[in-house]
This record gives sequence, structure tokens and C-alpha cells, in this order.
Amino acid sequence: MVLPIMKSKSLLALMLAVAFAGFTSGLRADDNASAAAGDARLTKEERAHVIKLLSDSEARTIEVLNKLSDEQLHFKPAPDKWSVLEVAEHIMLSENEIFGAVQKAIDSGVNPDWEAKTKGKSEFLEKAILDRSHKVQAPEALVPAGKLSRQEIIARFKEERAKTLKFARTTRLPLKSYTMDHPAPVLGTLNAYQWLLLVPLHNMRHNLQIDEVMANPNFPKGV
Repeated sequence: MVLPIMKSKSLLALMLAVAFAGFTSGLRADDNASAAAGDARLTKEERAHVIKLLSDSEARTIEVLNKLSDEQLHFKPAPDKWSVLEVAEHIMLSENEIFGAVQKAIDSGVNPDWEAKTKGKSEFLEKAILDRSHKVQAPEALVPAGKLSRQEIIARFKEERAKTLKFARTTRLPLKSYTMDHPAPVLGTLNAYQWLLLVPLHNMRHNLQIDEVMANPNFPKGV
């Protein structure tokens, strides 16, 4: 079941707030779009790219969850900071919410101005989302409760990611012709492919957060 999209303080508004500081100058109308002009279908390169990002980001999260001890998983750099396990829970909780935007864009029908409205934004998103110098507050619905075990998080994450990967591998829809507006004026209209890219980009952003937790000098040493 797809979670409701575009609530107040939604994840979708949250995620791209990181783009506002320091990146607004990076979005230019003359940026090169990845597909041929007028073709809304995914290129082979675009499909392979998003599949690789989905697969690699998932593998990294699960690798960390499997290799760390319980003490390491629950370590918090500070009382108001998340542990590795909590970051992973947030990634898992967010998957369906972000993918729901893809579905909503498709449901809205074809936007005849999709190319002009979304040109250059795929590259912009990849740069902005992975910039960890700009931190944001997660919406309450996606704040980890800390009550799930590592195996529960892994199982639910794999289940949600498998659905996203299946869609990325099999869809033949002209994804770039379907759009949904983002509440951030600097982003405006994003197409369904760009919303799909946000799934692994969000995962990758929080994998970097996990790395930051593990790099803390007080992080418990391994056996």
C-alpha cells in the first residue's frame, strides 16, 4: 500500500531541502538531459543507472546491519543523534513513501511540457542529495521508534526494495512524461524517473550518515 504523499512536512519536501543552500546555482536550463530530445522513455543507460544505485545502496545498508554487533548497532554519537540501527529503520520506513511519488506522478497523466519542466534536474538531484553538509529534520512519521530488531528491519527493507527494483527493471512506461510538482520552488516539477532516482539517493545519503556514526571516536570497537 502506498503511503499518502505530500503531507505537511512530508519526506518529499524534506529530502530536497538539502539542495537549497549552496546548490541553487547548479540548476541551469541548458544542462544536458540524459535522454534524446522528446523521448520520454528510459534509455538503457538510465535504467541501468537507477538499478545499480538501488542495488548498491541496499547492499551497503544490509552489509553494515549484518556485520555490526548489537552494541555497535545501538551506539549513539549523542543523545539527540540516531544509532546505525535507527538510521536503517528510517531508510526502510521511507522507501514506500518516496516510491509513492513515482506512482502519483504516473497517475496524474502525461505532462506535455515534461521536457522543458524537468531538464537537467536528474544530475542536480544526485549532487544535492548526497551533500551531507546540509542537515534536515525527519518528519515525525518517519522517525525511527527503535523497537525493531535488525532482522525485522532487514526483512522489511528487502521486501520494499524488491518492489522498487522490480518496477525499475520491468516498467516500459514513458516515465519522464509523467510529472509531479515538488513544493520547493528551486526544484519545481520533477518527472517520475527523477522521483524514482530519489529512492536510492535517499538511501545513499543515509548510508553516509551511517559512516559518520561509525567514524565517531567513541564508536565501540569490534571483537
